[in-house]
Amino acid sequence: MAVLAMSVCASAQDYLQTVKAINEFGKFDTWSRREIKESGLIGGATEYLYEFYGDPSEVRQTGKTPFCAPEGYLWRTNNVLAVVCGVVKTNNTVYPEKRGDGYCARLETHIEEVKVLGMINMDVTCQGAIMVGQLPEPITTTKDPMSKVLYGVPFTGCPKAVRLDYKADVCHEVIRGTGFSKLKPMGYEDHGEITVMLQKRWEDEEGNIHALRVGTAIERITQDIPEWINGHELVIGYGDITKEPYYKEYMGLKTDPETAYHAVNSKGDVVMIIEEGWAPEGTEPTHLLLHAISSCGQAFYGGVGNTIWLDNVEVVM
Repeated sequence: MAVLAMSVCASAQDYLQTVKAINEFGKFDTWSRREIKESGLIGGATEYLYEFYGDPSEVRQTGKTPFCAPEGYLWRTNNVLAVVCGVVKTNNTVYPEKRGDGYCARLETHIEEVKVLGMINMDVTCQGAIMVGQLPEPITTTKDPMSKVLYGVPFTGCPKAVRLDYKADVCHEVIRGTGFSKLKPMGYEDHGEITVMLQKRWEDEEGNIHALRVGTAIERITQDIPEWINGHELVIGYGDITKEPYYKEYMGLKTDPETAYHAVNSKGDVVMIIEEGWAPEGTEPTHLLLHAISSCGQAFYGGVGNTIWLDNVEVVM
């Protein structure tokens, strides 16, 4: 019994440390920037990629060095370094913005152009996103974009909610920009989205990762919010929420390869997480997922101009 009690205490300490780290950096008052010179073939511009730790006036990493998170930084933006066929390119869609005496995060959807006369002519729709998890660099291909992001961190607690301040400029028309064809207006509007999930994951003998959905809180931002809403809470529903009055189809299990999450298995391979069903209430999770995005559709589709501002994001136990 003493060994079991010590194990439970250690587990609680682990997830409370995770909460502390998420909440501290979720204030967005410290930022860093990487200075990267893109390839001369595409213009050779010097660009900056931001993450919300450190000092924005100080360059933390330069050149083609892949991003390496400092100790305790569990967040990640989708500001990313790409090296495709030897061509160095960056994309930055999350920015620090002054708010009062500190900063907030601005996430925006825009078109990234890559043009070389007679050789390359690509327009890609890029969505602004922050997440708890990893985005390994460099990106070397646009194939299977969902596999590039590893959402979630180990977590055994059962939080009540995620609290945050936000405002938004959304509902811009979705533009498809995959880089392989001309930009195409899709004729429908786009929304921002904030997601909180808890999963219980396990791996089978073949290295496939399975999961049950333990907790869910997903909110779509479907109208402009010009003034800050402070202390907004996304309350987490546990177990099967499909019969709850607030349930929407987009809150369902992630079974579509176009939108399913990915993780690294014990063999070091990136594999799709197969959500098998809803966990019974009282199930202890193994992972927490928390992310926000300026466009709620699939990769390379987005309402160009969509912007959401976030501040003071915190997990509430």
